[in-house]
Amino acid sequence: MIIFTMFCAISKAQNMENIVIENIDGGLDTLKYELRLQRYIFKDKYFYDGEMLNEYLLPEMPVYAPLKFKNKRQRQQYNKLVYNVKKVLPLAQQVNALIKETYETLQMLPDEKSKDEHIKAVEKEIKRTYTPIMKKLTYSQGKLLIKLIDRECNQSSYEIVKAFLGPGRAAFYQVFAWTFRASLKKEYDPENDDRLVERVVQQVEKGLI
Repeated sequence: MIIFTMFCAISKAQNMENIVIENIDGGLDTLKYELRLQRYIFKDKYFYDGEMLNEYLLPEMPVYAPLKFKNKRQRQQYNKLVYNVKKVLPLAQQVNALIKETYETLQMLPDEKSKDEHIKAVEKEIKRTYTPIMKKLTYSQGKLLIKLIDRECNQSSYEIVKAFLGPGRAAFYQVFAWTFRASLKKEYDPENDDRLVERVVQQVEKGLI
């Protein structure tokens, strides 16, 4: 499915790792997506001084200590991470929404034949729609997307492909990914290896950066 188009991006962009960031806020414009930001939540209505007012709950705001950079290169790496998260997080969210929609549709189909036909139609449409977008991603953005898909869907890209396309094709795509030093089985680790990524993701979701 959509994971296949990600391989196109990795293979096309493996020599583009050291990109220059001119505008770290430019990712959303190129993808034409909006991030699923956490906004005010409507709670209730109440009357005050004869006037009906709406009551909202503020989303939880993460509190982080200010980052300290040892040198200019570290700051540039952080800016690059912010840029990459803003660019690929909407795609990871799109994958999550697509999986839910596809699963719900499959549950309503009467037999295996119609389910297989629907999956093939979805896969074809995804390739047509997303391949041009994925080809514009860099190698590091492709690897980050794999991790953020795991974060959004609570399962690895490998497990997603396996569930929809079967273990054989999942194994094939995993081997293909390994040729570009990537792994569909890579899990998101917000407590350790991906601690800084999680910090950036949460701040982006809250609209803080």
